[in-house]
Amino acid sequence: MGKLSAEDKMRMQTLREQGLGAKAIIKAYPEKHWKLSTVNKICKRVDETGSATQRKEGSGRPKSARSDTNIAQVKELICSQEGQSGQHCSTREIAARLDISGRSVRRIAHGDLQLAAFRRVPAQVINDATKQKQLERVTALIHRLSEGDSKRIFFTDEKCFYLNPPVSNQND
Repeated sequence: MGKLSAEDKMRMQTLREQGLGAKAIIKAYPEKHWKLSTVNKICKRVDETGSATQRKEGSGRPKSARSDTNIAQVKELICSQEGQSGQHCSTREIAARLDISGRSVRRIAHGDLQLAAFRRVPAQVINDATKQKQLERVTALIHRLSEGDSKRIFFTDEKCFYLNPPVSNQND
């Protein structure tokens, strides 16, 4: 059976429920170029199940890698790493342990467990000694500047600003 949209299947179902046969359905929509065998299969499905869009229970390839046991094992391996630095397991390592594909592990993590990967961004650690040193420097700077000078200074936190920056899709 070829790829049909759900809308086309619903059209066929409506016409079939009105009592039309496969050839009459094809004649009703000649611009669609539906094949007779495809329309016959849809009509048969409508006669048997009453719906052209719903599949039979148990039809299709059964899930093998995304079973409940594999989902539980992936959840155990991923969630056991929380709060433990240096104890991470990649999806490739989890796949090797469970003897399933890496893509299946990613599907389980994203689709079944609703987890998302992120990349850690390095950040500066500011401890109490650093905060105290910054406070001393700021107060010294304020005392050094006169009131007229302090109104003309613009602090940017080490960020460079451009009047005419080059345009790219990453800085737009």
